[in-house]
Parts: sequence; structure tokens; C-alpha cells
Amino acid sequence: MRIAELTGKRVAIWGFGREGRAAIHALRKRLPELPLALYCSESEVAQAQTFESSLRIYPSEPDAVALSAYDVVIKSPGISAYKPAIITAQAQGTHFTSGTALWFAENPQARVVAVTGTKGKSTTTALIAHLARAQGVRTALAGNIGLPLLELLDSQAELWAIELSSFQTGEAGPLELGVITSLYEEHLDWHGSRDRYVADKLKLVDRAKRLLVNAQQPSLLEHTASHPHQLLFGQADGWHVAEGVIRRGTADVFPLERISVPGVHNALNACAALAALAAMDIDAMAAAQGLSSFQPLPHRLQPLGEREGLHWINDSISTTPQATLAALESLHGREVTVIVGGHDRGLDWTAFVDAVKSRKALRIITQGANGQRIAAALRAAKSDVPLGDVDKLFDAIEMARTITPEGGTVLLSPGAPSFDQFHDYAERGKRFAEMAGVGGSGISGIAGLGIA
Repeated sequence: MRIAELTGKRVAIWGFGREGRAAIHALRKRLPELPLALYCSESEVAQAQTFESSLRIYPSEPDAVALSAYDVVIKSPGISAYKPAIITAQAQGTHFTSGTALWFAENPQARVVAVTGTKGKSTTTALIAHLARAQGVRTALAGNIGLPLLELLDSQAELWAIELSSFQTGEAGPLELGVITSLYEEHLDWHGSRDRYVADKLKLVDRAKRLLVNAQQPSLLEHTASHPHQLLFGQADGWHVAEGVIRRGTADVFPLERISVPGVHNALNACAALAALAAMDIDAMAAAQGLSSFQPLPHRLQPLGEREGLHWINDSISTTPQATLAALESLHGREVTVIVGGHDRGLDWTAFVDAVKSRKALRIITQGANGQRIAAALRAAKSDVPLGDVDKLFDAIEMARTITPEGGTVLLSPGAPSFDQFHDYAERGKRFAEMAGVGGSGISGIAGLGIA
């Protein structure tokens, strides 16, 4: 559906976050006389009235009756598509769309590389944009990474590097290249089940003319093997990591020690980005030299500095147990106290427990809504790792100060969302830095968003 097709329709915006505001602005730009309703929280009403005085504002979540009164509802991505009210309204004829879907309908000729994955999608998308720009390609960096596509509605770029969450993959239009970095269990509260999460994530497969997939995930390969134009990264005859070097086949390309983002998992993200550029006919071998100048994304294994003889690392973006394991692997050989836990989405921590229960030079502090559940799993497994179990992040930080040996590292890598204590992972990361005494003001936003 294109924006022009909304003419004469009864239209509502659901959600007044950045995606909702981008949708309002785009519709006002293209259809200034179109009546618009907005459903938002009570705390957002005053800001919404200032943003757009002609909106009909409803400070509540719409039910099925309210939603059925509209021809089209433009929904923010964080609102689950499986809410009963939505399903009922759809059956009554209401069409639900999004800013992502509207942008793709308006830009059918755009050269798009769309990246998704349980983990690694943001870094991979940002790397694609950074490396392409280093080769002189005018590139847009947008999507779930922090810039709604509709904010770039009338902008032009040679290449679009777009991150899509599992909430958005089904809303994408045709893609020149789809990239899937990884596939684990996540967002069960939005999708309702693991099978539905996987199915929604893999909607990208049907929209991609060519598909680039992580060869190191057999279960992912099983799901995507039928794609007629599947490409792989992470295997020996292509872009992969071996013996401390990024390689293309047998050729050494770039040493891991020179990459600006730590960890083998980030080196694999770099392989995904380089393979994507090669698939888009950009000189990936030359572009690889830009890996040393890439600015790491905040809250992703972000070193915060040293305080009171301890090193502090912010990995607040970690919202799955697998992400926490990857963070710990990047610090192998160091004395580490890791703080885990947060909003409980019911994810299985068994693999995490099995991987860490006998690990040396490690201490674990659980906190947050699912902290006790994680601690109980570690105790049931008779873990050898020293364990502390507290309620809040502040308590975890105070305990970490006490139990971490001098010269050791305190790592916030929760393996869970932040919503039990914080608005989002960014707020959690900033509060961690502040409470640790290393300051949160230096945590900047993501560099390179937009077109350059």
C-alpha cells in the first residue's frame, strides 16, 4: 500500500514512539488534509498535541471495536501483531500496516540489503554501511537500528543498508539481498511461541532475491536451503574466521587484532558484511581495510574504562543467553564478573548454564525479574562458579565491586530485556555506567545513521 492510497480512508496511528512520529510526519507531508487519529499513552498526550495539533488523540490502547472503526491502522513495530484485538479487527476488514511497509511501497527500485538475525544484525548493518561508504558508495543506514525508514522517505541513496527486527521482516518489500546473521529463541512475548518467532524471522527469505546466511548454524541452513539463490558466510571457501584472521577462501584479508569491535562473533559479523558487499558488486577486499576505523555501536561490548582497579564493560544490548555467552567468550582468559538477568520472557537458560558451570575465573551475579530463575538453574546444575543473587542492578553493581579481584572486569551482559527496571537497553547501559562511577554521558548514539 502506497501513501496516496490512504486518501479518503479512515486512518489511525497506533504508537507515538519515533516510528509513530515518522509516520505522522510522512502522512502530513504527502496528504496534509487526511484526518488522523492517534492512540498513545497518557504520558504522551501533551507531546503529541504539540507535535501535531490536528490529531484526534486517544490516550489508551484501542480495543477491537475501536480498531474496527478504521480502514487502515499504521502500527508501531513493538505492538504485537498477534494481539486478539488486532486479529478481530482484521477479520472485520481493518488493514494493518507500518512505516516499514509504507517505505518499501514508495521505493520499489531501491537497492536494499536488509539484515535480520537474533543477534548481530545491528553491527552487521552498520558495518555494511561503513564499508560501502569507504568505497565511495552513497549509502543509507536506517531501520530498526535507530532511524525509521519514513524519516528518509524522499531521500536518495545508491545502497540502502536496513536492519529489520522479527517484528518487521514480514513488512519488507522485494530485497536485492537479505542477510540472516543468526537464529535463536527470542521475543516470545511478542510472537507467542518459538515456532512463530522463527516463522516470522524467516519471512525475510521469501522477500529476498538473494539470501546470505550464516553457514555456522545448521538449523538456520535447514530452514533456508530451498532458496534458489542462497549464499553463505562463515565457511572455509568463502568469508570466514580462522587462526586470528578474516579470510576469503585461503586468502588472509584482515587480522582480528585490528578490528575495532572485539570478539570472534563480531569478526563473523564482519564476514557477513563483506560477503554482502561482494554480493552487491562492491570491492569487498578493498573495503575490508575499513574494519579498523569502524566506530563500535554503544551498549555492545562497550569498554567504559577503569575505576577503582576494575574494568567495566557495557553489553546492555545482550537480550539472549547466547549473546551473553558470546560476550564471555570475547573476554576469555580474563577475570570476569558478569551481571545477568532482567525482564523474563521465558527463554531457556540451559545452554548457558551448561557452558559456564565449570568455567574458571568467572563470577556470576543474577538480578532482575528472571534472576532467581537463572540462579536456581545454576544451583541445580551444581555449578562451580561463585554465584550472587540480588534484586536490582544497583545491588548487582555493589556486589561486583566487592567480589571482583583487582584488575578484573565487570561485564553487564544481561541476556534479557530491560523492561523490568528500565525503559530500554540504552537506559540500562547508561545507568550501569553511572552507577559504576565511569559516567554515562560518554555513551553516544549510533554513528552514521542516515545517508552519507
